[in-house]
Amino acid sequence: MKDGWQQYFWMRAGRIGLTLALLVVAGLLLRPLERPLWQAVKAGQPELNLAELEGALGQGILVGVLGGFRAIVADFLWIQTNHYWQQRNRPKTETMIQIVTRLDPRPDFFWFNGARMLAYDIPNWRIRELGGYDVVPQSVQDQIDYEQAMRGIALLEEARSFHPHNPRFVLEIAQIHNFRLKDTETAAEWFFQASQMPGAPHFAARIYAELLRRLDRPMEAYEFLRKHHQSLPKQADPMAEIVLERIRDLEEELRIPLPRRYFPGR
Repeated sequence: MKDGWQQYFWMRAGRIGLTLALLVVAGLLLRPLERPLWQAVKAGQPELNLAELEGALGQGILVGVLGGFRAIVADFLWIQTNHYWQQRNRPKTETMIQIVTRLDPRPDFFWFNGARMLAYDIPNWRIRELGGYDVVPQSVQDQIDYEQAMRGIALLEEARSFHPHNPRFVLEIAQIHNFRLKDTETAAEWFFQASQMPGAPHFAARIYAELLRRLDRPMEAYEFLRKHHQSLPKQADPMAEIVLERIRDLEEELRIPLPRRYFPGR
């Protein structure tokens, strides 16, 4: 029993020691890679050149060295990313987002949170650095919002090459167009695209219809929701009831005569 415990202890200690050694090696490898990226940001480049960034990171070499431990190293580096984010250190936050997502593109967590940092948080930092919302002209604020929103969208577009069948990435792009860029028409296109993907949440279709209403296209919204309601697996499902309520609202808004209204199963 004692020998078995000792064997288990040394096995665990060996694994922990190997993991720590790999983390140290990863830190040494990444340190020279981060430096040119931070210098590029500090030099005022409006966007990172992703092709050059990929070459600078040497992802293939790094992944080959780390092997199955790249997930552990990526998690460790994400903690560092969060540290820079809490400090509102824009250059290092942006650089670490690029490094982590390229080191291990498999977890969607890195992509979603990285895109939200770029599109939602960093614009506020930049505006505050320039004096705050009461000082910075609205046109400058809008430009900063646009630049950072597009960086977030670019990151999500890249994520889709690794997760092509995940509708959540399409929805996240739609949300940025809707809430950050206030571009209702483009947002509607993305919500529609998401609604047509297998496994998409039902709210994607409802939001698409609502955006059509805002675009003064209620008849399109009505026809879309009718088709969507018919496609739902169970007409008694709570989601189907919500969609039917939206259909009834549109029928009132459009003043559709009773004989022409939508009745499930008719």
